[in-house]
Amino acid sequence: MATRAGTSFQRRARSKRAPVPGTRPSLHNGQLLLSTGVPSLDYLIGGGLAVGTLLLVEEDRYESYSRMLLKYFVAEGIVCGHSLLIASAKDHPEEILQELPAPLLDDVIEIKESNKETEDNLADITSAAALQDSMSIAWRYQNLPVVQTALTSSSRFGHYYDVSKTMSPELQHSVNCHSFFQPDEVPLDLAAAEFSNMNFGYVKLLRAIQRVIREEGFDGSSPQTKQRNILRIGIHSLGSVLWGDDVGLNENPESAYSLTRFLYALRGLLRTSLSACMITVPAYLIQNKAVIGRVVKLSDTVIGLESFNASERETNPIYKDYHGLFHVRQLPRLNCLISDVPDTKDLAFKLKRKLFTIERLHLPPDLSDTVSRSSKQDVAESAKLLSSGCGGVASGNKHLDF
Repeated sequence: MATRAGTSFQRRARSKRAPVPGTRPSLHNGQLLLSTGVPSLDYLIGGGLAVGTLLLVEEDRYESYSRMLLKYFVAEGIVCGHSLLIASAKDHPEEILQELPAPLLDDVIEIKESNKETEDNLADITSAAALQDSMSIAWRYQNLPVVQTALTSSSRFGHYYDVSKTMSPELQHSVNCHSFFQPDEVPLDLAAAEFSNMNFGYVKLLRAIQRVIREEGFDGSSPQTKQRNILRIGIHSLGSVLWGDDVGLNENPESAYSLTRFLYALRGLLRTSLSACMITVPAYLIQNKAVIGRVVKLSDTVIGLESFNASERETNPIYKDYHGLFHVRQLPRLNCLISDVPDTKDLAFKLKRKLFTIERLHLPPDLSDTVSRSSKQDVAESAKLLSSGCGGVASGNKHLDF
């Protein structure tokens, strides 16, 4: 019997296409991810921001921390070598570039400092528990596990930045950066005019984004001459009056659908290109809840920042270690039926000496003896606000009962 000399079967080799710098595939759905510049935020939204999606940030009232998130997003793009497009109607994009935080040259040192701080906190908790051994209620808490407040992943993704320093001009101009400043692009007499049922400023911005995507080959229509790259789009305070939008002026604005039409068209551009977008929106100014609902549905990932500045919570001892609450409004469903759900909804953010971090909001079993009895009543009232996520609701004006 003659043996077969060969076979037509050939093993299919893996694609040797070069990976896009600054990205990695998702372990959940295989979607290409990029870092937002904040590792704890990457952890919350499923490992990073998916390419071709839109991240909407609901601004805090004083616009301090939402602007910082946008600068982290842009700074991460510069470090990874991505192309940028920055749009604003308030501050010139060049001013935003000059305020970018400087990347840390030795991230290991910062991680060690963070671990040392965590160990110091654990030591303080241990010593505090030892002091309460003589109390009659100590047996209720001595066997409880220590809550890990830090949001960290086993795999490293993204970079760390020092907010106390600014990025060098040489590094800023090392990537291709496009800018869109609304007062320079839109004449004053046409700022509030509508074209195709959309604000004229939004129309000009869409055309600018589409032109960059097509001319530089991010949509695949014209092949990129160099290695494949990502376009990061950052839009500051979209929907404000400076953009010529009256959605935040009254409950029934005349151009209520202008913002939603812009988001619908923008998502179409993002889905067909190697790009990702972060938009900050002053949601607290929009009085019409139906408009807010449509804006959220037209976005992929939605997060909200609630700052403690100039509020009663700023002096509340229950929030003494934090600067505000962090809300995850919506997570995307990409190539799957359900979205990645975070393990907790009780989140808070704080600005350390050099880093902006998001942590689990953990309430201690009892306050220290230095807190007066009168302030405990205020703490109990504040605990009611956390009832939607914590699961335990304080009844009446009583102190927290664990």
